[in-house]
Amino acid sequence: MIRYFKIVLVVLVGLQGLFYFVSNAVNFEYAQGAVGAVLSQADSPVYQNLVIPGITAPAIIMLALIVIMTGELLVGLVCFKGAWDMFKTVKAPTADFNASKKWALAGCCIALIVWFGFFQVFGAALLQMWQSAVGVGSFEGAFMYHAASALILIFLNQKDD
Repeated sequence: MIRYFKIVLVVLVGLQGLFYFVSNAVNFEYAQGAVGAVLSQADSPVYQNLVIPGITAPAIIMLALIVIMTGELLVGLVCFKGAWDMFKTVKAPTADFNASKKWALAGCCIALIVWFGFFQVFGAALLQMWQSAVGVGSFEGAFMYHAASALILIFLNQKDD
């Protein structure tokens, strides 16, 4: 039964990535504005002496949004591939099922790169996004997403006997 739970959890991580990709796609202008607000560091009242200058170049803002959205899409696609591989081996011997987790583990790791790496490391630590009204919501959300993804990654990585 635990194998099925692991598959469902991987599907949920994948859905999370896909839902955020689609949400950003259908709200592209707003997403671009939000990324631009964070990159510009225009609303940084607490730490006014920042590590890097604000970025306002439209091409860089667009590139950052595309990188974020590509990461979210990859979370979805790679997790779905991993869940499918696991589902195909759910009744197989332990070694086969454990080996089938490769893409699911990769999908959860990509989720950590997106929501921990992009949002927490670069967004929060480097660009101080937690200071702005627009950035704080993304910062707090990203913590929830990467924390859940990390817990699922740990659970998924446990060997099945």
